Amino acid sequence: MKDESYMRLALDLARKGMGRTNPNPMVGAVIVRDGQVIAQGYHARCGDLHAERSALKNCHEDPRGATMYVTLEPCCHQGRQPPCTDAILDAGIARVVVGSDDPNPLVAGKGLDKLRRSGVEVVTGVLREECDALNQVFFHYIRTKRPYVVMKYAMTLDGKIATHTGASRWITGEAARHRVHQDRSRYAAIMAGVGTVLADDPLLTCRIEGGRDPLRVLCDTHLRTPLEAQVVRTASQVPTVLATCCADEAKKAPYEAAGCRVWTLPERGGHVDLTALMDRLGQEEIDSVLLEGGATLNWSALEAGLVQRVQAYVAPKLFGGKSAPGPVSGLGVDVPGQAAVLRNVTVTPLGEDFLLEGEVADHVHRDR
Repeated sequence: MKDESYMRLALDLARKGMGRTNPNPMVGAVIVRDGQVIAQGYHARCGDLHAERSALKNCHEDPRGATMYVTLEPCCHQGRQPPCTDAILDAGIARVVVGSDDPNPLVAGKGLDKLRRSGVEVVTGVLREECDALNQVFFHYIRTKRPYVVMKYAMTLDGKIATHTGASRWITGEAARHRVHQDRSRYAAIMAGVGTVLADDPLLTCRIEGGRDPLRVLCDTHLRTPLEAQVVRTASQVPTVLATCCADEAKKAPYEAAGCRVWTLPERGGHVDLTALMDRLGQEEIDSVLLEGGATLNWSALEAGLVQRVQAYVAPKLFGGKSAPGPVSGLGVDVPGQAAVLRNVTVTPLGEDFLLEGEVADHVHRDR
């Protein structure tokens, strides 16, 4: 087998940690000697062994002289776990093959340099594109200290997210909805606005077997969320944050008594300052947000340049209706050249529906 084949195995292992390692990266490791895999490991969850140490722990024969394949540059600093470079050197690994470089300033080439200076042969960039894609969230978070934001919505083929009466359940079918719950398990937080709560009373949890509930973040400028709303009634079971501009302690008290955390943030344009909110989430080690808000919140996030990825679930239906809402409202851009532009767009069939998704290459541009 070639290096690429073993790296693909390491990538498959790394994906097993999806939704569990945040804010750490997903990493897989494979140890090979004489053309045989002698151990495998991956980073299962934040705080657990890193992939390299996991593989070495699972190695039941002497790894001296073997090759280790790892999807991300081994760390060389003390964090929640000790340096993986030390474990590699202690084990006598002779060759290390790496997929992605680690942009973390505490690592950033230092791990590779330490291995090379100690006599280990180091090969980098094997399946780099695939390895980089696996950890887009981690790379964004470690560079910016803000969450990677995925704006998600479901719409009809004529661009409606609800009928003219406001009815929206269900636009897409079961396969598409299942994919949404997979992403709720994958990303660290889910965000919606108070308008969505008032209109739909959503639970905003992950409802698939083995899934993980994300932190629920509600943008509620004036604290209008009903105390009987599902997100409030279940706040003692599912972590919930209300982001508000309201500083009235008496008004905040019943939400806090129900188990919600209430963050008072600056106001911008009559609403919670989303940039300040993202900064606060980053400080709380929330590395990713699935934005499931309404059209107003979607526009605010786009206009602020906070969205990194867009997911549009499209159903082969036509609602019509001049007053039926679309997925993004607000003021909008003045001319086409000011539009937010997506790149690397993919189309995935999900039952009768389609998922169109892509990275935000250029944010909204407008002269101010």
